[in-house]
Amino acid sequence: MAAPGSLSASGSAMLHGPVVKVHPVVLAAIVDSFERRNEGAGRVIGTLLGTTDKHSVEVTNCFSVPHNESEDEVAVDMEFAKNMYELHKKVTSTEQIVGWYATGNDITEHSVLIHEYYSREATNPIHMTLDTSLQGSRMNIKAYISTPMGVPGKTMGIMFTPLTVQYVYYDTERIGVDLITKTSSNPTRSIGLASDLQQVGVAANRLQDSLSTVLQYAEDVLSGKVTADNTVGRFLMDLVNQVPKIEPEDFESMLNSNINDLLMVTYLANLTQSQIALNEKLLTCNPFPPDLRTRPVPFTWTLLTGVR
Repeated sequence: MAAPGSLSASGSAMLHGPVVKVHPVVLAAIVDSFERRNEGAGRVIGTLLGTTDKHSVEVTNCFSVPHNESEDEVAVDMEFAKNMYELHKKVTSTEQIVGWYATGNDITEHSVLIHEYYSREATNPIHMTLDTSLQGSRMNIKAYISTPMGVPGKTMGIMFTPLTVQYVYYDTERIGVDLITKTSSNPTRSIGLASDLQQVGVAANRLQDSLSTVLQYAEDVLSGKVTADNTVGRFLMDLVNQVPKIEPEDFESMLNSNINDLLMVTYLANLTQSQIALNEKLLTCNPFPPDLRTRPVPFTWTLLTGVR
């Protein structure tokens, strides 16, 4: 799978601690679990799965965990959480427990108790909150890490320290994100999938617009309308150096070869589909009785010779 790209980041300054990288599929799963919550439940909680390194925690998957919460106590189905994690390990062994999530914008006293459980399942687990109430007309996402505080040997507590959150995606996830984004401007909040040719056209138009923007910026810098930026210049230089140098004739030959290969694959796929459809028609229109369909049909060879 391709390396993830960065979609956006929250926070104007880097906070102390690892950077939490969240994938879109995680946010969609949390929202879905909140919409399907039990009647009367104020929030939902769940386990975060992913990978960790020295500088970041990448959250790639999650699952909800049933729990009951009241003002005085909280009960979490620990056995369900363990069974779900064992099932996830059979599918993706690289994903480990990196923390837990909860819907809402606040950290309650019960959050401390739940965090203590996940501290036994993972080293330095993170706690992520997702504001499903949409305060401020946006879904705020925050991540925290626990820090012990208190007097050694006396009553100890923990303090939740905020972390920097980044939204990252794989190329396949970006397709779904772009499709969901288009529904915001649709009155019916629904949109259909575009054909392959339409997607190629949209990508080509986007590439043409980007090239026009780059050319306009270069012309403005050369004419003195815009002050040159060394960072942008180095980025453009790297971009130009990444473009392979191919002669027009070689490029045309390579393109035609790839098109021919694609047409051949399409032809073989259509031929196979036609053969399967023809076979189904022959099976449904077999004139022999069911008891004779499995018997070999006897036939004789007739030798035709010409007599002079």
